[in-house]
Amino acid sequence: MKIIHTLAVILFASTLAGCAVQSYDYSALEQSKPRSILVIPPVNDSVEVNAPYVFLSTISKPLAEKGYYVFPVGVIDEFLKQNGLPTPAEMHTVPLEKFRENIGADAVLYVNILEWGQKFQLLSSNTVVSAEARLVDARNGTLLWETHIQGTQSSDSNGGGLVAALIGAVAQQVAGSLADYTKALSATASSQAINDTQTGLLPGPYARQE
Repeated sequence: MKIIHTLAVILFASTLAGCAVQSYDYSALEQSKPRSILVIPPVNDSVEVNAPYVFLSTISKPLAEKGYYVFPVGVIDEFLKQNGLPTPAEMHTVPLEKFRENIGADAVLYVNILEWGQKFQLLSSNTVVSAEARLVDARNGTLLWETHIQGTQSSDSNGGGLVAALIGAVAQQVAGSLADYTKALSATASSQAINDTQTGLLPGPYARQE
């Protein structure tokens, strides 16, 4: 019985250890110490055509507030287009050393948009923003940091019976077709991912001292 009890304690302790939040390995980022970040327009795997540029309009602020110099995303987008790279997919194929030589970036942020926009159901609608981001050292291609950016805003219409729910859902869909909630949601989701206490981006050299 004593042996069984001991094994049970060991298994329980192992389970708790497995459930514990694993801290992010920042060793590569700490060694690289990037000062500037170049954000490449995202590759868009969603059905929303405007998703990459809505996302771009929301990512610079949280990165800058984290203490990094962020190259102006609009200027970079136009520069790459004028140099024969009209789409984000083509921009993502540029060798890192070219970004380093021609722009002077320490690190490059690559983003893939997975889902974007509003999803309507019978009695509710959801606004979804989902993307994967990778920060890569422009000098040697080392992965410095990666994260999943995820945001969902739900609107349920089930508070007053079926008829009221249907009317509410129709009204919400009409309102949703006239307004784009993804920009605000993208800004919130990006900020949360960058500032997450367990897996967020480490403060850069220009971060405010508290």
